[in-house]
Amino acid sequence: MMIDDNEIDQMMYRRVMKRSDMVDEVIGFLWARDALDYLLDPDNPPVDLILLDVNMPRMDGFEFLQAASEAVGPDFAPVVVMLTTSLNPRDYDRAMQFDAVREFLNKPLCLEHLAHLAALIGRGVPKDQDKPTACT
Repeated sequence: MMIDDNEIDQMMYRRVMKRSDMVDEVIGFLWARDALDYLLDPDNPPVDLILLDVNMPRMDGFEFLQAASEAVGPDFAPVVVMLTTSLNPRDYDRAMQFDAVREFLNKPLCLEHLAHLAALIGRGVPKDQDKPTACT
């Protein structure tokens, strides 16, 4: 699942994911509330990873994390990755307060990030271990 209010970012990330050959299906949402509604619907299949933008209108990434944790429980997704342009260490600290958040990456999403995220899903890598330092 991808939650980002920027359509261009979503298109770019879909392209990276398709080229990676590591992702079968991507469910994208421009609004965090719509993504939360998806998670709350028991008829929808579960997601294994959420890519979550930090800064969004109406409901930002942190508000989404809080609402999802309260409505679904702290394990609403096995892995949540915050994507951001923020370099503010307080944003990182705030994100890591949520059990579901496993990673905090700077945009843009790249192939190196996807390989790392695949390892997070498959191996249960601890937070920030083996984190890619830069995209090529």
